[in-house]
Amino acid sequence: MQRIKTALSPYWLFLPLCFGVFIAADDQTVVVTILPDMLSDLRVAASELDRASWAVTGYLIGYTAAMPLMGRISDRFGFRNTYLAAMAIFALGSVGVAISADLPRWLFDREPEFSWMVGARVFQAIGGGAVIPVSLAAAGELVDRKHRAIAYGLVGASAEAGGVIGPLWGGAITEALSWEWAFWLNLPLILIVVTLMLRLPAGQRNLVRVDMVGVTLFAAALSLLTIALTRAGEPDGLFYITIFAAAGATALLVGRVATSRDPLFPRALFRLVGFVTANAVHFLVGAALIIGMVAVPLMAGTVYGESALEGGLRLLRMTIAIGIGALAGGFATQRLGPLAPAILGVALTFAGFLLMSTWELDTGDPTLTIHLVITGLGFGLLVAPIAESALHSVRGDMRGSASALLTVSRMIGMTAGLAVMTSLGTVQFVDLVADIPAFSLDPEVQDEIELETTLAGLAVFRDFFRAAAVSIAIALPFVVLMSRRTGSTPAEAAPAA
Repeated sequence: MQRIKTALSPYWLFLPLCFGVFIAADDQTVVVTILPDMLSDLRVAASELDRASWAVTGYLIGYTAAMPLMGRISDRFGFRNTYLAAMAIFALGSVGVAISADLPRWLFDREPEFSWMVGARVFQAIGGGAVIPVSLAAAGELVDRKHRAIAYGLVGASAEAGGVIGPLWGGAITEALSWEWAFWLNLPLILIVVTLMLRLPAGQRNLVRVDMVGVTLFAAALSLLTIALTRAGEPDGLFYITIFAAAGATALLVGRVATSRDPLFPRALFRLVGFVTANAVHFLVGAALIIGMVAVPLMAGTVYGESALEGGLRLLRMTIAIGIGALAGGFATQRLGPLAPAILGVALTFAGFLLMSTWELDTGDPTLTIHLVITGLGFGLLVAPIAESALHSVRGDMRGSASALLTVSRMIGMTAGLAVMTSLGTVQFVDLVADIPAFSLDPEVQDEIELETTLAGLAVFRDFFRAAAVSIAIALPFVVLMSRRTGSTPAEAAPAA
């Protein structure tokens, strides 16, 4: 027991932040299992998938858009105050989601409206999106450099653990109570985090300004790009309008960063090779990760005909391995530097996805578990090397912004990967089943139709896994570049522009 206490002693102050990361990550995925009940109460038909998906997409957009804003606020007001503000926003958003079915009736005597819930989810996500970058920034002040890589691994493991528990937690709450309680029960957990956070130091404050124009442009570019990518499979007028609008907002954002006195993303960050290349790796990792997170349970329910619970348990095998890999990667990065664990992480993730792309209709355990664990360990091993490489030479007054941008790069990769995957995958599946009859009264013919349809679905999922492997392979040269030490320290890094 004494050895455990000694091992944990450098991280005691840091653990409350990890608990908040866990809660926010849980709410990213909790909606997956409670969504059918939510749709029923909010008068949304199960067939309206384009609307229903915004319960997840809206949270992702709010979560991602808030990160650079809250990271910059952390630089200005210190990590503790920013974290407490984020928890307050997250709590109010949780209440808003819980009462979203009743709000129209209370305020206007109207029927429930789905848009109220989506709006509350976006507001909730603004608080949830702050906790990861603020926690990464706080590691620079609460944990000494010797143990910082492990602290980064703890943040990653906490986020992955929350994502794992979310669907199971939501399902259990819905069975025992109702879907609203998945959000009401956030409140006592948030209270625990706030109580523990009040015992921490306030954190370093810096005289920087928050670029609200840049924040607005970033949120607009992200939202427009997401809408465009969801229509990439069958481009129409809205696709071209939104993609050009997203490009315009991005160009304005780049111009703003290049000319503003206090830009949303400090220009000095983009002169750090390790930071830039680590963000490129994080984007590609995010695109691959979302494929695994979505495809594994969806494949279990469609191709293999398993229950939703079994789909969640299959994903659990990968996500638990991610958490274990994140901690192992933190220890390895502390002892060996970022290069060795990062290359091993790329190799394992690449191999895991290639193995998953060979799954057949009769593939079962232990093969499935071995492949999922290999992939998860690879993802986990990349967490600490990416964070350490990105933040190694970042000055204290830019650490919040740098941590936010690093997290944003992964979230944008996930958002883009999900949008493209669902859009192109749908088109591919339609093409594959175009020549298959819809139905037959002959039982033997009907069985053949069902088999061919299942095989078409299997082919689509295999291509998803191959695409994820390609994304990880592209990340390899960036991994090598990000892991090179230039000899600079935070004190020597280029001054903020």
